[in-house]
Amino acid sequence: MDPNQDICLVVPTVREYECVRSYLENARRHGFDTDRLFVVLVAEDFCDVDGMREMLAEEGVDGAVFDGSGREEWLEARGVGEYGHLIPAASHAQTSFGLLYVWANDRFDYCVFVDDDTLPHGEDDFFGTHLRNLDREGPVETVRSDESWVNVLYASDADLYPRGYPYAAMDETVETSTEPVGDVVASQGLWTNVPDLDAVRILMDGDLEGQARTRTTPEDFPREFVAAEGQYLTVCSMNLAFRREVIPAFYQLPMDDNEWDVGRFDDIWSGVFLKRACDVLGKQIVNGRPLCEHNKAPRSTFDDLANEVAGLELNEHLWEIVDGVGGDADSYAEVFGAIADELAAGDWSEYENGAFLAHVGEYMRDWLDCLDALESTRTPVPADD
Repeated sequence: MDPNQDICLVVPTVREYECVRSYLENARRHGFDTDRLFVVLVAEDFCDVDGMREMLAEEGVDGAVFDGSGREEWLEARGVGEYGHLIPAASHAQTSFGLLYVWANDRFDYCVFVDDDTLPHGEDDFFGTHLRNLDREGPVETVRSDESWVNVLYASDADLYPRGYPYAAMDETVETSTEPVGDVVASQGLWTNVPDLDAVRILMDGDLEGQARTRTTPEDFPREFVAAEGQYLTVCSMNLAFRREVIPAFYQLPMDDNEWDVGRFDDIWSGVFLKRACDVLGKQIVNGRPLCEHNKAPRSTFDDLANEVAGLELNEHLWEIVDGVGGDADSYAEVFGAIADELAAGDWSEYENGAFLAHVGEYMRDWLDCLDALESTRTPVPADD
């Protein structure tokens, strides 16, 4: 175990795990110390787990690979096996296991999420830029709109709205100013090539293969910015760095594996919760660089639509429920707990699949209980066990 390891790189993957080599190559090219990195690959029992471990060994970096069985064993070994339901099967929301791993290993100060269909831009110092964003102090462009939502693609000429942006908040009037930041807890890098759109917007762009005909380029992202206090934004976990401290408020929600068939909003809703916590606690999320190249594989847009439609109405209203909750809290866990109670106790029958919100609230409560249990039973177990 290298005592200098303070960054955990979490990659959910069932196919293209070789992308990790490109991120490590980028680090070396820009003089970033790869000894600071520990790589966690979150996979499935049907994946090439041996190949993943061989890749990490060939690259000379410490890391661990967890398929479904490995995750169960890890949770049981730490006395939290009863919380295995928090990690949905065969879902992108399995990134939550990475959060538990980081929480149980307090040598990590930072966590970085990347998706396996992304690659770093060679001109960007990927890890260095994320860390500089997290250490950023001083003036930065601050964005707000009359709809209380900031489109992270607002500076693009492509007139796009990202996955998870509420339809009712479109056609907003944007205002920008320059304001100081000094307590940045998350850095969201954006994406070139295939934009991160939902299925409805992909269909409106005339594409049936789940991608969108419109492409983004580095010129679409000219600067870094933050969403003003009281403003919400979409947070996509495909290119994201954050401080360990936010984990209590950043659970990637139980999507896909639920009786309502709600999916595709795990990182979006967790981003809403995180932004509310940031506003309450006086923290910021910086957006922009470093960029990644998003190479989403072709797939049926209608399959994505089927996965999203069950939660579309809920997505329109979730932020309204969250807004104003937990205003007197003084920790991430307290804000998150207040939101959990609001959701779990509410009557959401006016919405299609509204009962799912109460379900989410119960899982959020379990998330906090799981973190508490990990905190109380933490032992000096080797990181790659």
